[in-house]
Amino acid sequence: MKFDVIKVHGSNNDFYLIDEMSTELPLTEKERSALSVTVCMRTGENGADGILFVQASNTADAKMRVFNADGTEASMCGNGLRCVGRYVSEKLGKDELVIETMKADLAVKKEPEIYQDIPTYRVEISPVLKSTKDLPMNTEMEEIIHERLPFLDEELIFTALSVPNPHLVSIVSRDVLKSDKQEKLAKYVNGQNEWFPDGVNVSFINVIGDKNIFVRTYERGVGFTNACGTAMSASSLVTKWEENLEDEVLLNVYNPGGMVKCHVHDSAEKTWIDLIGNATYEYKETLEADLEHNTVHFGAKERYEDEAKAYDAFVSHVKEIVGSI
Repeated sequence: MKFDVIKVHGSNNDFYLIDEMSTELPLTEKERSALSVTVCMRTGENGADGILFVQASNTADAKMRVFNADGTEASMCGNGLRCVGRYVSEKLGKDELVIETMKADLAVKKEPEIYQDIPTYRVEISPVLKSTKDLPMNTEMEEIIHERLPFLDEELIFTALSVPNPHLVSIVSRDVLKSDKQEKLAKYVNGQNEWFPDGVNVSFINVIGDKNIFVRTYERGVGFTNACGTAMSASSLVTKWEENLEDEVLLNVYNPGGMVKCHVHDSAEKTWIDLIGNATYEYKETLEADLEHNTVHFGAKERYEDEAKAYDAFVSHVKEIVGSI
């Protein structure tokens, strides 16, 4: 089976984007999963964190489905949604959109450039769910907000929430961030364990200044990633709570792949986060996949060289700010 893709990334969280808005691919759910595993396997410059399927929607401008590199389907992906938002925005000639995702129809809007020559989009991250049943997590605790969990770690303070992907978040020192504690913890809760039957994304936050944080995430179904949009959103909300920041705070969120801005909206009526960041195109190519034998042939790449140069300049700027984290 041949199909055209665009390689895209948000904060270097990279994906293959496949347009099915006019014609849906004749794939079963099992085949979509197998395709993701086969195509996303990293070999040289090929491979990705997942596949973004852009489909027609009955309720919105388009629908996004996200399959991780391990073949599982994610309920949402903030970095992927920015890239889908850009693609649909340019396809339809609209600067404001609504994109259907697994659990909600979410607003997308083209924004002023976050850095010179960086296509930038704002996407809504919601709903925010605090119940441990929504993660899910096997515990008698109804919520975990700023709690010690000795069965995971004797020292760290955790908050668990879904946005709507499940997240376990902790604010840590730079020394803890540089240690192997996060990797050991994340592998435990995403392996066979009694607490998280479906696994959970694990993020460590380091506060690096006034309304500036660094977030590193071990993503369920992926492993350590350059960035995870819903994780950065969840981490921003946790920072707002623990640092007692204003209800409409705007945070700069740095990550191993770059930087985004998170606008937290936290009131008694509703809580959500606007995730603002790049939606960068790397290249176009045609793939030929043999799902029966789990093989893929990668075609010639038509590169967006100017976008790559602009993002490299942005990353250099970010590294000057965050230093050696």
